[in-house]
Amino acid sequence: MRHAELDSILTDMLETHDGISDLNFTVGRPFQVESYGELKAANIQPSIARLTPYQTEQIAMHIIGGDVRLLRELLHRGACDCSYGMDDRTRFRVNIFKQRGHFAVVMRKMQSEMPSIASLGLQPIFHDMCREKNGLILVTGATGSGKTTTLSAMLNEINERLAVHVVTLEDPIEFIHVHNVATFNQRELGSDFESYPSGLRSALRQAPKVILVGEMRDRETVEIALTAAETGHLVLSTIHTINAGQSINRILGMFAREEEGQLRIRLADTLRWIVSQRLVPRLSGGRVLVNEIMGTNLRVRETINLGEGDARSFYDIVEANATFGWTTFDQSLGRAYANEEISAETADLYASNKARMTRYIDDINKRRGLVEEKSPGLKLDLDSQAAPAPVRASHRLSA
Repeated sequence: MRHAELDSILTDMLETHDGISDLNFTVGRPFQVESYGELKAANIQPSIARLTPYQTEQIAMHIIGGDVRLLRELLHRGACDCSYGMDDRTRFRVNIFKQRGHFAVVMRKMQSEMPSIASLGLQPIFHDMCREKNGLILVTGATGSGKTTTLSAMLNEINERLAVHVVTLEDPIEFIHVHNVATFNQRELGSDFESYPSGLRSALRQAPKVILVGEMRDRETVEIALTAAETGHLVLSTIHTINAGQSINRILGMFAREEEGQLRIRLADTLRWIVSQRLVPRLSGGRVLVNEIMGTNLRVRETINLGEGDARSFYDIVEANATFGWTTFDQSLGRAYANEEISAETADLYASNKARMTRYIDDINKRRGLVEEKSPGLKLDLDSQAAPAPVRASHRLSA
């Protein structure tokens, strides 16, 4: 397969539907795209009803392009990550993997424009996050929930306001940050550094004020990231978790049981923010970003140190601090429903606490006047005619 042939196929696929985020090449299926979270067939020419193992292998090998490291990873691990660019504007993050002995390829389309906090519609509290001088900020969520985009918007905010040195460790580089007020050095896994731990160790000797770690995948990466946060650096990273509590537990689970106490103390001291994200279906089409935002205060640090229990939970703490810009998923879903961006069914489906979500929806419906007053009990029908009086039997005395 020639470079121009693959580029032509990719270009045609991107034009088949709106809101395309991913391209999918799987044996036994046609060319497919993910449009607003839904997988759809990409009807392009030449029309292919089912991709063959040879065709997916040709696509995979063309993208790898003879890179020995990627070939070794694909052979030993069964998967590899890389990037692919058609031109200066269209780039993809690519995962090539083996399934049932065949190759499959998923290509995530990267945004061409640098996102900002305003363009993404993020809450004003994100400006405060970007003013942190040290500590750890985590952006969490499932694959495809926009974690990298949010982090890029935060780095763009830093780039526009602070004269600092920023080092990023990415796999792969998705957004190219031009030098503005800040100075950026962006490093890509594989071509610029061997692994996240080795890249982090090097970064500590490169005099950065801000370090972006693409993902906290293992214990060693977490250990070095915590050390960096403790020594005056602002560290931003991602974890594939769905909320603040699960993020804390995921980090604790990477370490031995006897290390948990000390690790909790370190986390309580260094953690600044946890932002968890989800993309939910929009009523008018597309998807809406909803999030959970938790900062740090005395109660948060206490809960990190002691763990969640009946008397304390991160959910309750976040809900109680809504006036400070914090938010639970349910509060975020409630706002989206109140703004008529999502349906009540979607809000209930994605809610963390179904009972509280139901109350939010009922309160919003009452304000809209959509809830009828329920009857307090039996009512007297005053409009009906009075029932005739009962006829009493008359007894006559016989003469």
